[in-house]
Amino acid sequence: MARGKIQMRRIENATGRQVTFSKRRTGLLKKAYELSVLCDAEVAVIIFSQKGRLYKFSSNSEIRKTIDQYHRYTNDANMYHAKMERYILHLKQETMDMERKIELLEVPLRKLSGQCVESCSIDEIQQIGNQLERSLSSIRERKAQLFNDQIQQLQAKERFLKEENAKLLAKRYANPWQSTAHPRAAAIHSQSSRSTDVETGLFIGLPES
Repeated sequence: MARGKIQMRRIENATGRQVTFSKRRTGLLKKAYELSVLCDAEVAVIIFSQKGRLYKFSSNSEIRKTIDQYHRYTNDANMYHAKMERYILHLKQETMDMERKIELLEVPLRKLSGQCVESCSIDEIQQIGNQLERSLSSIRERKAQLFNDQIQQLQAKERFLKEENAKLLAKRYANPWQSTAHPRAAAIHSQSSRSTDVETGLFIGLPES
């Protein structure tokens, strides 16, 4: 016969409640003992009956040691959680402060770009205009400096090319025969070379027929 499901509520009958307490208390202490032996765990169980009677089990020789260890663990855990909560609150506060600073910095930038100027007074508009003029002046100065640097670089490159060209011309006129000789002089030099190549010889005896 299947066992019915027990409803989790207070047993109204005092005798039945006492019997159930006795059985389940014994079973709980037995399970605690088995857990400590099988798993080599430190286990402590404290039970107070309805009448205030104490029942306990401890795998340690003194249950007080287990209780002290529990207190140390909970204190450390509570301190850690409290520290983390303070740290999180600090980060949230820093984030909010940073957002406010960013907002304060973005307002002038938006005004300089022509946004959010509807609520500006005449003095603020004048200040924005002066700041824009100073910015444009700085930009023009930087632009002129960059152009001047570029012109100086081009001039230096031009001087370098002129010097190289002058060196090449000097080498060319220093050795004219190695570059371009006069065509007529070259032809005369060639004919003279061929005329000196005529074979001459002395033969003794009758000429061959």
